[in-house]
Amino acid sequence: MGLKLMCVTAHPDDECFGFGGALALASDRGIETYVICLTDGQAASNRGDAATGDALGAMRRDEFRRSCEVLGVTRHELMDYEDGRLEFVEFSVAAGRLMEKIRSFKPDVVMTFGGDGGQNTHTDHMMTSALTTAAFHWAGQTKRSPDAGSPHKAQRLYYLTANFQIPDRPAAMTMPWTVTLDIRSVRERKTEAFRQHVSQAPLMEKTKDFFAKHGAEEFYTLVAAAEPQAARQGTDLFEGLS
Repeated sequence: MGLKLMCVTAHPDDECFGFGGALALASDRGIETYVICLTDGQAASNRGDAATGDALGAMRRDEFRRSCEVLGVTRHELMDYEDGRLEFVEFSVAAGRLMEKIRSFKPDVVMTFGGDGGQNTHTDHMMTSALTTAAFHWAGQTKRSPDAGSPHKAQRLYYLTANFQIPDRPAAMTMPWTVTLDIRSVRERKTEAFRQHVSQAPLMEKTKDFFAKHGAEEFYTLVAAAEPQAARQGTDLFEGLS
């Protein structure tokens, strides 16, 4: 059985804006990938030509699908939580739903946002981190929801981080990284995936200079592993796994 990677995000475009390099690299290696997005992004500031929230949600669902196709994502899913209100979900229920998806997909590696909320310190990103972290640990515990699928202990949990901060955004408490991914071989695909999010074109324009300067690498922090180990620097999310 081959390696599997699960990525949990909050909004359509997170999958490429933050994690696109890692997903495309995994696809090129034949690693099965599964992206779960918790909301359809109806609260976005950039709304394209959508006249209503439902219209924007439908637009962004299609953009998410096309972006995942560009990145070579094996399986993608957009859940039904409300954009901008993840902090108000019933935590144990939402984390439990993610736990069941982990038990079903059985990933070797899970990645998501850090508790800092990313470069824009978005509360939805913070909650996605917390929910995914709980689900990651619960999925491997036999005492947790024994009727919700067989326990599965993923090998690693990574948080996305960065080596820069975007000016004019709230200052994030950026986590030190343990993995530096060279994404130059898939850099254009990451950009092309972002282009699929037509409704978010103003965001792409606003951030293009930062990606031109910093877009050759992605940074991740190992925050949990199946075996006790010292923190160390690496260049591969799957190093030592087979």
